[in-house]
Amino acid sequence: MIRSELIQKIADENPHLYQRDVERIVNTIFDEITDAMSRGDRVELRGFGAFSVKKRDARVGRNPRTGESVKVEEKHVPFFKTGKLLRDRLNGK
Repeated sequence: MIRSELIQKIADENPHLYQRDVERIVNTIFDEITDAMSRGDRVELRGFGAFSVKKRDARVGRNPRTGESVKVEEKHVPFFKTGKLLRDRLNGK
């Protein structure tokens, strides 16, 4: 599902809301999650999961084509851990 499909589904299920308002709400939620993660905060949505940021240290990697050593800089990557309710639904419980 992509963002526009999510917006359309919410708008269809809530006919009392204008689509532009639903779009603004969805965009605000995603912006807040992104802003919190960029500050290094953890975002937990109960029953769904938790978004956090993990730090990957600098290391020496290898170029798979040439085999030469390459320096890989330190970086921060997003991480998602599913919640128990989501895991249970995916596994048919």
